[in-house]
Parts: sequence; structure tokens; C-alpha cells
Amino acid sequence: MKLYCLSLILFSQLAWLPGNAQSRTSAPNPIINTKSGRIQGTSTTPGGIYVYRGIPYAQPPVGPLRWKAPQPLQAWDTILKADRFGPRAMQGNVFGDMNFRSNGMSEDCLYLNIWAPAQPSKSKRPVLVYFYGGGMVAGDGSEGRYDGESMARKGIVSLTVNYRLGVFGLLAHPELSKEAPYHASGNYTLLDQQAALAWVKKNIAAFGGDPDRITIAGESAGSISVSALMASPLSKDMINGAIGESGAMIFPTMPPASKEDAEKNGLAFANALGASSLEALRAIPAEDLLKRASGPGMPPLTTNIDGYVLPKKPAEIFAAGEQAQVPLLVGWNSAEIPYRALLWKDDPTSENYTKKIKELYPQDAEEVLRLYPGNTREEVIASATDLASDRFIVYSTWKWAALQLSTSQQPVYRYVFSHSRPPMTPKMGNAQPGLAGGVIKTSASQPAKSKPAEIFKGAPHAAEIEYALGNLRLNEVYAWTKEDYLVSNTMLNYFANFIKTGNPNGNGLPKWEADATTRSRYMNIDLRSSLQQEKHADRYLFLDKAYKQ
Repeated sequence: MKLYCLSLILFSQLAWLPGNAQSRTSAPNPIINTKSGRIQGTSTTPGGIYVYRGIPYAQPPVGPLRWKAPQPLQAWDTILKADRFGPRAMQGNVFGDMNFRSNGMSEDCLYLNIWAPAQPSKSKRPVLVYFYGGGMVAGDGSEGRYDGESMARKGIVSLTVNYRLGVFGLLAHPELSKEAPYHASGNYTLLDQQAALAWVKKNIAAFGGDPDRITIAGESAGSISVSALMASPLSKDMINGAIGESGAMIFPTMPPASKEDAEKNGLAFANALGASSLEALRAIPAEDLLKRASGPGMPPLTTNIDGYVLPKKPAEIFAAGEQAQVPLLVGWNSAEIPYRALLWKDDPTSENYTKKIKELYPQDAEEVLRLYPGNTREEVIASATDLASDRFIVYSTWKWAALQLSTSQQPVYRYVFSHSRPPMTPKMGNAQPGLAGGVIKTSASQPAKSKPAEIFKGAPHAAEIEYALGNLRLNEVYAWTKEDYLVSNTMLNYFANFIKTGNPNGNGLPKWEADATTRSRYMNIDLRSSLQQEKHADRYLFLDKAYKQ
């Protein structure tokens, strides 16, 4: 009861929080002069936030520009009405938790969105550039969970960026490498992100932002991108801080292929399509190309060590201290992916769990069972969830933090987000959470095989996004409570403080100490957030040895 009353008091003091006052579009804001032309967006009430949607940052990558590095914009003479989100990148319907506000889908997708405080400031404001998640095959900067209004209310110029995905963003090919002036291909996803950062450096002052105070951030594939952008010589000098939410481009989480393997896969892909030339490849309609690339039997497409965007593996770049030397705030969720990802259809018994561990780690099964014990059903569920999560994305994120800590003089702040989301709203019917943040709709005749508490005890992958960016109100799937808004207020303030100063600490927040060693402490973000001693370093060190990083 005491905690409830305290929460009620705190909640009453947070009336400014988005969700208590929905913003509405009103009068247009002043005209902004960018290097390419004039832009006019809209403003919101209450609070006075200027919003600029659908700003192009490069030429449309269509026709002969398909699978080329993003090209500089051509200037325009008229006033660009930046009042709607641009098209999202070509993508399939992959994840159930993506709700787009974009203007359709198109290969012409290189747009960004800006939320800026309307009130004048004596000094330029810090800048946040956020990259969405989605496995580099899906996602969009228009998604409500990435909305920048709450950050703008904290005095930050906030941006989301669209970039090419899937076959459009990752295809490498020997002929593409031959025609490129930098003699490489693929990695267009990263090149787009770097082009957006270059645009921000040149233009953000016109929106009140400080081009020398740019923090990049992202979740999942967005976080993986942030780690790569820190490592790439093309972008590491354009950023002043980094935030990573679950994921780094470090094995086994979406590691880059070699240039040779990437080109070989691209050649196999073109042959499977019957395209004997680049001209033929570029002539395939975008919808057909997307459908074919998503079909069975196609070779994998991923980023690659091209010698240009990525001269080496990101882990090697970080180990050599050649990455961006900037403050890093990084973490993961307490239950990134459930035990089913490890055991699949097998019941969570000690026998089934031990059998699986021996299959995965025949030489180290005893050590793994010590680190991830499974003597009871409850222990199996907990340990299998931990191991599945570590193998999926936790280890790579930990390794990123450890490398930055060992080869940088800059602070590293580590967190674990542990707060469980509330139940879904009644209107969701028989829907249930998916394996990694998505939503699966089922019929009444197809009940869930596992109890929700067994599937998602803790915070699953992608659950923290709305909390961190202050956007609970824009996700109508869950029945948010005042406790959820309190957690969001804590995480939003931590992130905002870090973007402003390189340090998440501030008035009214539990003190967050930077990492000192790989066995240091981390901030556990929950209803009662607190600094906690690292208890699982031995797990990560074991995986580090197993993966031979």
C-alpha cells in the first residue's frame, strides 16, 4: 500500500508525460533553410514541438541508383512541405509489433524525421539520431514507438532515419564492386545511415541542433548498426555519444560476412533470378525483387567486410581501439527470448534440458550446466531463457561494452531492463506475445501451448523501446498502468541526460555508476531501479571463450 501511494503521488507530479496530453497538429512552423532547400513542417500543441516529417537526405535509390551508395540531394526551389512521413523501405510483413504511420512503401525511401523544441534556446541543443530495429529486413522511422516528441520535450532535437533493407540494402555482387569507385558493394544499409548522419552534421543547426553533440541510438538491428557506425572510419568522427539497446555486430549476432562470401552469395542470388547483368537486376520491379529475395532457397544476405565501410570485423576494430572514442550507454532486456527458442517443442524437464546442453556443448556440458543449472522445471525455464537470450543477443551486447571499456577512456554505462509489460488490452482478443517482441494473433480454437508467465517472465526483446523513448501512449496493444509510466519516466530521463551530457545521472534518479571492469555493476531498470552487482560475468566469459572472439 505504501508503494502504491508513493507511486500515485509521483504519477500526479508527472502530468506533463505524453499520454496525459495528446498532441495535435496545429499551425505550420517557420520555414527552415537547409543546404538543399527550404522546408516547412508542422507544430504540436500543447508544448510547442516543431515536427518535420519525410525530409529527403539523399537521392531516391531507384533505377540506375539501385545498389549504389546514396547520392547527394539535388536542390529544390519550392518550399518542401514536411508534413507527412515518407515511404518506408521495401519489406515484407515480418514482425507483428510494427505499426507504421508512413506514406506507403517504396524503393524511394531515404527520408528522415525531426522533432525539435519550438522555444528558442541560447545555445544549440543536443541531437539524437535513432535507427529502428527489424533485423535489417523490416522497420520504419514512422513507427510510434520511435516517435521523437517526448525527447524533444526534454530539450533534444530528435530524429528517426529510414534506410534500405534486405536485398535492397545488403546485396553484394562482383559487378557492383567493379563499378563502385570504392571497389566494394553491399552495406548500403550502413551507407544510408552514414549519409543521414552527414546530412545532420550539415543541416541540424538550422533546426536548433548542435552538430557537435550528436548521439546515435538504436534497438536490435538499430543497436547493431550503432556498433557498426562506431567502428566504421566513415562515421566514427561524426558522433559524440552512442546508445545501444540489445545487439552489436559481433558474432553470433548478425556478424558481417567476408567480402568474398558476400559477393558469392550475391552472384548466386542473381543466377537464381536469371539475371545475367546488373542492367537486368536493376530492371526487376521492386515488388518482384522483394518477393523473390524472400523465397525459399535463396542465399543469405548480410553486411560484409568490404574494406571501405567495414575494413575489419567490428570486434577487431574495437579491440584495436580504432572505434569512436565516445561515451556509451548500452544494455539488454532480462528475458530477450524465451526458453522455447532453446528447447522448442520439448517440455522444460531436467532430462530434456540436459540433453539439449550436451548437443550444443558436447565438450563443455558440465560447465554450461554449472553456469545455467536446470534441476527443476522452474530452473530449466529460467536457465534456458537466459542461455537462449545470451546466445541470441545478450553476449554480443556485453562484448561490445567490454571492448569499449578496455580500449576507450570514455565511460560505459550498462543496464538491464527488467520491467514486465502489463497484459494486452481486451480489444487484442486472443493475441499473445511473439518470441521476440512481436504479436501473434490466434483464434479461440488455438490456445497458447505455454502459459504466458512461462513464456515471458521478465522483459522480452524490444519491450523497452516505448519506455526509453516515452511513447507508451502510442502503443495501444498493452493496458499501461501508472507504474509503467513511472518506469518510462525513469528510463526516458536516463537516456535524455546521457544525450545531453554523456552521463545518465540527474536529479531524482538512482545513481548510475559507469562500468569499471567486466564484473562491474549495472543499472537494473524496473519500478524500483537500482544499481546491482554483475552476477553473470562468468557466463559471458565462457561464451567469449566458446566464440573465440
